[in-house]
Amino acid sequence: MFVIGIDPGISGSICFFEDGKILDVVEMPTMTEGKKNKRQVNGSQIYNEITKKIKHIDKKDIKVIVEQVSAMPGQGVTSMFNFGQSFGILKGICSAMQLPIYFVRPAKWKKYYNLINSEKDASRTKAIEIFPYFSSNLAKKKDSNKADAILISCYFYETFRQEE
Repeated sequence: MFVIGIDPGISGSICFFEDGKILDVVEMPTMTEGKKNKRQVNGSQIYNEITKKIKHIDKKDIKVIVEQVSAMPGQGVTSMFNFGQSFGILKGICSAMQLPIYFVRPAKWKKYYNLINSEKDASRTKAIEIFPYFSSNLAKKKDSNKADAILISCYFYETFRQEE
């Protein structure tokens, strides 16, 4: 099974995961827009990244798992709109590519890894613990978004197989 795990949003990441192993993790492709040079998700580059990785894989073996995000108290209207826009771009790309999309709430995958109410950086520590061979790619504190994408992929890989 080839899993594409996505932590959506401007600072999110995309993990390419096959048969329990990390193949690659890329930071969410972004671009600047408008007079204020606001960053936004670059849908074209996301499409290119996914296409490049799945070129030789049968679509029926591919699963896309996206963190199911929603509005959070205290978050500004503009940032929530931008976050929702990023989420919609990801859904649109996967739909257009005819890739099956599954959603997982943060609480569900974090509970699986015992990360509820833990620091943001705890996911990075957990990913390094599970995948020590990938630790050099998770060396910086800002790599916690990559770790989230990895854990989302791994969570789906481990739990989806139990359902089959």
